[in-house]
Amino acid sequence: MRFLRQSLVGLFFTALALGLVAYAGKIMFTAIHAYLNEETRQRPARERVFTVNVVTAEASEEHPELVAFGRVESRRRLELRVPVAGRVAWLSDSFVEGGVVDAGDVLVELDPADARATLANAEADQMDAAAEARDAGRALELSRDELSAAAEQADLRTRAFQRQKDLQSRGVGTAAAVEEAELVAAQARQSVITRRQALSQAEARVDQAATREARAALSVDTAQRDLDDMTVVAEFAGTLEEVSLVKGRLVSGNEKLADLVDPSQLEAAFRVSTVQYARLLDSDGRLLSLPVTARLDATGADLDAQGVISRDSGAAGGGQTGRLIYAQLETALGFKPDDFVTVSVREPAVRGVVRVAASALGSDGTVLVLGEENRLQSLNVELIRRQGDDVLIRGSGLVGREIVVGRTPLLGSGILVSPLRKSAVGAPEETAKQDMIELTDEHRARLVSFVEGNKQMPDATKERVLGQLDKPEVPAALVDRIESRMGG
Repeated sequence: MRFLRQSLVGLFFTALALGLVAYAGKIMFTAIHAYLNEETRQRPARERVFTVNVVTAEASEEHPELVAFGRVESRRRLELRVPVAGRVAWLSDSFVEGGVVDAGDVLVELDPADARATLANAEADQMDAAAEARDAGRALELSRDELSAAAEQADLRTRAFQRQKDLQSRGVGTAAAVEEAELVAAQARQSVITRRQALSQAEARVDQAATREARAALSVDTAQRDLDDMTVVAEFAGTLEEVSLVKGRLVSGNEKLADLVDPSQLEAAFRVSTVQYARLLDSDGRLLSLPVTARLDATGADLDAQGVISRDSGAAGGGQTGRLIYAQLETALGFKPDDFVTVSVREPAVRGVVRVAASALGSDGTVLVLGEENRLQSLNVELIRRQGDDVLIRGSGLVGREIVVGRTPLLGSGILVSPLRKSAVGAPEETAKQDMIELTDEHRARLVSFVEGNKQMPDATKERVLGQLDKPEVPAALVDRIESRMGG
């Protein structure tokens, strides 16, 4: 009986377990069938709103700056050379690299012994030439006197011959006396011709003496100039560069000793493109005298020098492009020739342009402007000039519109944005307005719901954030931070 009772109890529990399993299977089947037959409910899509910085486009008159790189040069530079060869006998204490000299300072003296000997010989030759000239002059005077005397004798002999002829015609004289008088007259005329030849030779001697005296004077001048060239004198005040000379060295003729540079007359030479060069010309094609600033990067102590454009190169240069422009520097304290400088040229004014950050201009030449209901619109503009991190643009219907700066690939035409307004130059209009934005009720409710459901946020922080979200204006940084965690 006990065995039968236990068997019946076991059978009962087994039947009960099977019934429960069957009932659970039915419930599961019913739930699965209801889930499969239930209509799918889709959550409404939520449009993402981007917070963007916008500025108001205002037309203004801008002076673009052309930035180029150049080199400082001296407008007054002199190569110190000696025309004659010689040995260096004396050097000035200032004749060193970087030495400062004044105008008229004696810098180098060569050994003048040979030059003085040459000058003495030339002076002696000049004295001989002068003596020869004086002797030739005296000889010329004597030749003239002798010619005058010979002419008088020839005149007397001619008159004597005429008298003998008269006597012969009257029957008093003889033919022999006439012939003898005629012969003496002919000899007198021959003597005159001889004296004329002597006078001509005396005159030629005088001319030769004058030529010799002139050559002797030239030799003296040359010798004196060579002696003077033995001394090198500074023509103007300046600084010495590339000094390559020591005392006792034998230098050759026309050898370069150093460079004398005037540090007070500096100019900046910089190269620009042909398009940039065309913007620096006036209506007549002449280069404008525009103000220039040369800046030397001195590692924390930048040096600036003001100047003005003075001229440009006559040719582009072999293998070069663009144009080489020279700007005269007015005050260039601390600048040295061959310094590498950054040159900024203030170009003529450009009217009717809008200056915005370069990040506002897209690669397709458009900007995004704020349209109706805070949706973006694309507007074509003309790029006038790039100025560092800014651009100068011009476009139809651009003035007065709010332009998006700092655009990203996520932004485009038709995108809904939350504008954060700034001034045109990037500075905030008002600090409070720059950091605070107004939220719509839907936007505010979505942010509050996310903050309340965030289990990782401390209670104190959550309370503070909710307090800020309840205000009419909410910090933009807070909204951006919450939306970045929301993923939208």
